[in-house]
Amino acid sequence: MRKIGVKIVGIMIVATLILQSNVAIAAVSSEEQQLRNEQQEIENKQSQAQQDLENVQTQKSETVQQVEQLSIQISDYEAQIDVLDGQISQLNGKIEESEEKIKKAEEDYKKQQELLDARIVATYEAGETSYLDFLLSSESITDLISNYYLITEVATNDTELLEKIQKQKQEIEQAKKELEADKQELATSRANKQSMSSQLQTAKKQKDQQVAQLTEDEKKIQEHIQELRTASAQIEKDIRVAQEKYRAQVEALNKKKQNGQTSGGNASSGGTYQSGGSGVLQKPVQSGQITATMTYSDGSYHGAIDYGVPSGTPVYAAADGIVFKTANLTTSYGTYVVIQHAGGLQTWYAHGTSGSICVSEGQEVSRGQQIMRSGNSGNSTGPHLHFEVRVAPYNYNNCRVDPRNYF
Repeated sequence: MRKIGVKIVGIMIVATLILQSNVAIAAVSSEEQQLRNEQQEIENKQSQAQQDLENVQTQKSETVQQVEQLSIQISDYEAQIDVLDGQISQLNGKIEESEEKIKKAEEDYKKQQELLDARIVATYEAGETSYLDFLLSSESITDLISNYYLITEVATNDTELLEKIQKQKQEIEQAKKELEADKQELATSRANKQSMSSQLQTAKKQKDQQVAQLTEDEKKIQEHIQELRTASAQIEKDIRVAQEKYRAQVEALNKKKQNGQTSGGNASSGGTYQSGGSGVLQKPVQSGQITATMTYSDGSYHGAIDYGVPSGTPVYAAADGIVFKTANLTTSYGTYVVIQHAGGLQTWYAHGTSGSICVSEGQEVSRGQQIMRSGNSGNSTGPHLHFEVRVAPYNYNNCRVDPRNYF
């Protein structure tokens, strides 16, 4: 019986050691899973950035085509303007020639008007008897007929001269009107073409600026993709290192929890804050309203709660734990800290002020110990603290739980 008892005690000891080892392995595996989730998130961002790059490139191609089309239209309008300039030049020459003819016609008109006026004066001074006297002075029938013919020709010439003068005057006025109308029409057409050309030049300039901006956006997205690739490679390295890095610490943390002990971490690092709550976790900030819950107002999933606090607000550990991860990113979570707690909980504190983290990876921290300051880093639209709680296996998609259930 004594031997059987010894065997049972030995089996219990071995089982206890195996159980503790499994707990530590599970904790380390959770860190590995968390890092893999972070890598998956970066890969998703790479995919989205690649799609953004393709969209920008497509938009740039379309805009370049529009610029080319505008250039063709501008060339067409400029060619039309050149044609109109040529027509205006020809018309100006025609106008000069016509004005010279009009000037000569006006001189002829003036001379004939003076001749007519003289004839009218002479006729008036001679009186109505002048033609009769001329006929009666005929010495024979032949002279009479000849004189009558001459009188008739003079009267006819006077009438034709009067009609000619009137016709010339009308033609001169009509020619002036037509030339001025043609000149005005061409000037208007040229002005319209010039205006359209100017509008097209403006549109082309705007499109050129848009192409330049798209080129700059394309460059930035390509740089962003390269940054994400670099970050992904670094996380792969972190996964390999983390498999063994915190095994002993996680084991010790769980043992302390089983024994009802506190971690006794270095609370002097960055100050302390105790909320006075009795929950598993305390609030990570002393003030600030919750501005977003697990679901955004538009119905999309958030997976955390946000505290609306000014940049620089102290952020505290929600419970005793071991710092698993710290980072200062320009995307995603920005400046953030991940703490592993006993009992399988993991907390994330994101969008902090760059360079404000006052703890380090592998450090044991106490509940209420300051770990960083809030900010607006990473993918953030304003100063706040993003606070997540995750449970095993700690993946991003379905292991984030409502932190308010633990306060």
